[in-house]
Amino acid sequence: MADADPPRPDRPAQAVPHPGGARQHFHRARERWRGLPLPIRILLWMVGIIVALWLILFITKGRFLKHPFERFLTHRLERSVLVGGDFQLYFDPFLIKFRAERMTIANTPWATRPHVFRADLIDSRIAPFSLLFGAKYKIRWLNLRNAAADLEWSRDGKSNTWTFGDPNRKGEPLDLPLIRRALLAGTTLRYRDPRMQLATDIGFETVTTQDTRFASDVRFSGNGTMRGRPFSLRGGLLSPNETVTGGKNSLALHAQAGATMLEVSGTLPGATEIEGADLRLITGGPNLALLFDFLGVAIPETRTYRLTSALTKQDGEWRFTHLKGHFGDSDLAGRLTVSLPDNRLLLNADLTTQTLDIVDIGPVIGYDPQRLEAQGAKGAITTVNGTPRILPDAPLRVEALRNFDARLKYEVRRVRAEHVPISNIGLTLALDHSLLTLSPLTFDMSGGHVSSDIAIDARGHPVRARYDVRLSPTPMGKLLGRWGVEESGTTGTIKARVQLAGLGDTLHDSLSTSNGRIAVILPAGSMWARNVQLSELDVGTFVTKMFEKKLKEPVQINCGLIAFTVRNGVAAADPIIIDTRKNVMLGRGGFSFRNESLDLAFRADGKKFSLFSGQSPIGLHGSFARPGIDVISPELIARGGAAAALGIAASPLAAVLAFVDIGDAKSAACGPVLAGATATAQRTKSGKPRDDVGRGTTAKDESGKGGPKEKKSQEKKFLGIF
Repeated sequence: MADADPPRPDRPAQAVPHPGGARQHFHRARERWRGLPLPIRILLWMVGIIVALWLILFITKGRFLKHPFERFLTHRLERSVLVGGDFQLYFDPFLIKFRAERMTIANTPWATRPHVFRADLIDSRIAPFSLLFGAKYKIRWLNLRNAAADLEWSRDGKSNTWTFGDPNRKGEPLDLPLIRRALLAGTTLRYRDPRMQLATDIGFETVTTQDTRFASDVRFSGNGTMRGRPFSLRGGLLSPNETVTGGKNSLALHAQAGATMLEVSGTLPGATEIEGADLRLITGGPNLALLFDFLGVAIPETRTYRLTSALTKQDGEWRFTHLKGHFGDSDLAGRLTVSLPDNRLLLNADLTTQTLDIVDIGPVIGYDPQRLEAQGAKGAITTVNGTPRILPDAPLRVEALRNFDARLKYEVRRVRAEHVPISNIGLTLALDHSLLTLSPLTFDMSGGHVSSDIAIDARGHPVRARYDVRLSPTPMGKLLGRWGVEESGTTGTIKARVQLAGLGDTLHDSLSTSNGRIAVILPAGSMWARNVQLSELDVGTFVTKMFEKKLKEPVQINCGLIAFTVRNGVAAADPIIIDTRKNVMLGRGGFSFRNESLDLAFRADGKKFSLFSGQSPIGLHGSFARPGIDVISPELIARGGAAAALGIAASPLAAVLAFVDIGDAKSAACGPVLAGATATAQRTKSGKPRDDVGRGTTAKDESGKGGPKEKKSQEKKFLGIF
């Protein structure tokens, strides 16, 4: 064996492998691993496991998870879940890819379809962290082929097909996952809600768009019925091309139900992502109440309307902002929000109107909007059994009121009315579990101010209504100008209060069963008139007014009270008394809310001797819709006959005796009058009880029988306010 070459100084010595080198290297690596802090070692182990799982799933496509997936969802949803074809579930690379063929989810036993969902193909990309931490699942991409969803409420409204788990669990509102982009083919949606009487079927298809900014156009169309009325809808959703940075889905929707039209256009963050949407709404039709029927919400009916607004969803609220448009001949602006606190629908609105046409107030209190649209104010009058009626009898939609709550602030600057100047209406409305309050409801009228508090309790049956309406001192010249009172020179004022409570779900029914009191007070003041005054019936003055059309001096009112006690819808004079400088005017009779009949008689007795005085009542008869006045009454005719007989039998001078007024009218004590007291509390100026005023009785009600009995209570003041 040759000797090894000796080491040379110009060549480094070669290392000789040590038989234990690899083992030492492993030991050193293990020591370094052990030298790492325990949290870091745990974290690295977790990363390693995740990478290993990711690799296994990626290689196998997760097909081995098919049956565990079916068992897990079946247990979790308490519905049978089956996948009849290929199944894939893995990370690709960071989003979760889920693909299933011929997948079905069984429906609840009471549903009318066997499956709540089925699809020939589901291919999706899901954000993984949304499954763990997000409030909603986020689907970046969804491809559905020949899919069908059945969304249905039970008849009792307690359950629905999309609330999974315990079959006795209360049905929850539909909460779709957030879908960024979607590709749909042969996909249908079926929705049924027996309570809202709503049924609709919608089909979805995706077509390739020609716009380079968008990848696809999801088009949809469908039809259905709502409360027996058919409707149709169509539209499209443009999904952005994934290469376009910051792209948004563009939505266009058109819905039609008869003459009611609704259009929505704008952009969505995602295909089903409404939060933060930037939309524009246009709607119009013959009656705004028909549109709100789609929400199961009852609002007052309107005449023809058209409205526009911005629309978005923010913090769980649908917000209709910059709302403007018109209804009938009135304008409307403001904002509206729709939300579901505690799963109960809540409407919150702040609205204003610059000019409100008086005819457009009619539908709010129950008049037929179509009749008002066609006939104007005459459309408020209907005929019942041959008698004209003016009180509306449209029923309150009690069942619909139970479906939602509402808060409304509404202001009106001016009311367009021919005879009554009304302005500055302010309304605060609250609906809380079927208790509807309009408190306060205020407006200015003829220089006075009306404030009201109205409560309609629909929580039980029958509906209970309470009305409290107050008129502050109002100039008589402005208020009664259309009836012949001159504003210039008239200093008298009027104040009034109405307090009634009744039963019934229409304005007519609640008033026709009402009990309460109505009082109109006239403090001291003067009144000029252009034509005949009921408060001064002296024949000489009568002739002067009839021919000259104007008084030579105003009527001087000391005090006056026109009051009625209402029992079961029948109002009896209690009392009617107006004390002037020359006369005391008294009234008897009353009126009925039941059949809207009038039966009143007014008589003026002179305080001083007069040769020419009619001394006979003037009657107010007919109905609310068509009142009539009897100036020449049977008593006056009888006096004329007596005068003629005396003239024939004696001499023409004797005929004058039939018209002599000895002037024995007793002046009124104004204290009880101005306090709004009942007839039993009225006194003469000398302090004696009056025996010539109404005692809370009226002639006849609609049955032909006598009116309410005399009120026995000795009320000193009307509700303690006058």
